[in-house]
Amino acid sequence: MAKHSHNFVEVYDGFIGYGLDRKSNENTVQFYLQKFSDDKLMEIILKRMSDEDLDELFRIISKALKKYLSEQEYHRFFLKE
Repeated sequence: MAKHSHNFVEVYDGFIGYGLDRKSNENTVQFYLQKFSDDKLMEIILKRMSDEDLDELFRIISKALKKYLSEQEYHRFFLKE
């Protein structure tokens, strides 16, 4: 059984656009992140990213995880332990 899910992007049929209101912004970011993390897309993008781009993306993700998750939540929801 898979540990990860990306169901939102499969079922969401609402507005995709940033800047209208908080809920639309949240939906758009979730939609973009789930689309962005697609395995086939990652195969293409990661090979084209510079070391600096990889470092920056890793720092942004790590910063968000540290800022918004407790250690327990990090292990449960991100690491899926």
